[in-house]
Amino acid sequence: MRPSALVITLAAWSAVPAAAAAQAPRTFTHADTLRGSNGPGRAWWDAEFYDLHVRLNPADSSISGHNAITYRVLQPATEMQIDLQVPLEVDSIVQQAAKLQYRRDGNAFFVTLPAAPRTGDRGTVTVWYHGDWRRAPGDTATRRRNPGPVHWAVDSAGAPWIATSNEGPGASTWWPLKDLPADEPDSQRIAITVPDPMVDVSNGRLRSTTKNPDGTSTFEWFVADPINTYDVAVNASSAYVPVRDEYAGEKGGLTLEFWALRPHEKDARALMPEVKQMLRCHEHWFGPYPWYRDGYKLIEVPYLGMEHQSGIAYGNRYLRGYLGRDLSATGEGMSWDYIIVHESAHEWWGNSISAKDHADMWIHESFGMYAEALYLECAKDRASAERYLVGVRRMIRNDMPIIGTYGVNDTPRSQDRYPKGANMLMTMRAVVNDDAKWLAMLRGLNATFGHQTVTAKQIRDYMSRATGTDLSKIFVQYQETTQIPALEYRFDGKALAYRWTHVVPGFDMPVEVGVAAEGYQRIRPTEEWQVVPSKLAPGTELRINPVFYVTAAPAQ
Repeated sequence: MRPSALVITLAAWSAVPAAAAAQAPRTFTHADTLRGSNGPGRAWWDAEFYDLHVRLNPADSSISGHNAITYRVLQPATEMQIDLQVPLEVDSIVQQAAKLQYRRDGNAFFVTLPAAPRTGDRGTVTVWYHGDWRRAPGDTATRRRNPGPVHWAVDSAGAPWIATSNEGPGASTWWPLKDLPADEPDSQRIAITVPDPMVDVSNGRLRSTTKNPDGTSTFEWFVADPINTYDVAVNASSAYVPVRDEYAGEKGGLTLEFWALRPHEKDARALMPEVKQMLRCHEHWFGPYPWYRDGYKLIEVPYLGMEHQSGIAYGNRYLRGYLGRDLSATGEGMSWDYIIVHESAHEWWGNSISAKDHADMWIHESFGMYAEALYLECAKDRASAERYLVGVRRMIRNDMPIIGTYGVNDTPRSQDRYPKGANMLMTMRAVVNDDAKWLAMLRGLNATFGHQTVTAKQIRDYMSRATGTDLSKIFVQYQETTQIPALEYRFDGKALAYRWTHVVPGFDMPVEVGVAAEGYQRIRPTEEWQVVPSKLAPGTELRINPVFYVTAAPAQ
């Protein structure tokens, strides 16, 4: 979830009709291609380990440090692409104590290696860099308070409070790396230096704290598993206090921590039972929490929230629902803390199973919002879960396809990958019509693709295989078009005729229909008219089981 994305668009969702006009086609630049493609400066090497050391100074909004990139050679090459975005600058790039030559192309640096390494070799390149956001392009008073990927905030006591968030713009907004979703390091060190008495809380486990003679402290964290690089985070405050607990999960004891600001310690402690219930429900549906070695943390931040792996950013202000609101307008969203449930779902969907390309962010967000309903089903009942998902349809704009353009760092601007994607999954469950298979499929996805980067095809194909149901046309319909299937029907004497319209060729999804207070009957429309016996009078209105995200209307 992009921080504050839902806050920004909530008003628009309530004001724009579902059939909003399509947005103008997006054009892509050379910089988009450099950022989003696995080009020749990237394809030859695999990032194995990042050793990141960063110093942040809230007094002047500056950052400096270095990242040692350990890589494995996949094929010989002599030029390496490393990404670091304006306004940050590279000071030097070093390998084996020798400075390397490099050229800058926008937000990409192309480094010349002294000789082509052999396939299978390993090497380490260290990038030293610095930056000052006060002189960032387009600087404004607002940007100075909260520029770029680093939130230079203050807490209620006026003390500095630093936090990072960079899902859309990318990790290279504040540190140098191979900023490509398809390539995650196998593990990572995160060493953050901040002024005393600030405490930094980052991903993974704290290995050491070092007091420096210049009035700063360095906090060294270590992530033992592969990490999605936009998840790497800094969270620093002098007011942090840890609330600790343990959850007895599917793989044993899981450490729980909630790093809250001191005035909110009691509120954080009160949320721990909900954290445990969330973990129990998510583990039921998706399998074991993916990061037992790194633990589970919530960290209070000065923005809404983000799914930072093993260190979830929490900014819901200890309110029910979504900042005290129900996104579904049904009442079902007010019995739980939205950020805890949604962002934690990303530990499975987005952090463990990660999209190779930002065009497939639906893998993260469609399952993330669907997990909200599955949490409700687990904690309350299935009817509440279905009401919630039907309620969030009011957010769907159908203004552009859920899947973006591959190879150009295109995260679709529309937010439909959240509510429309979640409703697509509810529809698919109804189509499969076998809850045991559906549960096995969700858990199987995580068992099969956990700790990996994946393509849409891998997820789509697996879901069809695991459920024994061909879901391919449903995926195409809901993800690659903006049209919602419409059931057209008419009564002819003692017969009912029906067909699908506004669908892709070959679409033949079953649907459940009924009238008045009667139950539902399953039919399987196609694009061709079908006729079945019926005792219903002309003019009778068919009802669609609301778990199917479709429309219905009499033929004109």
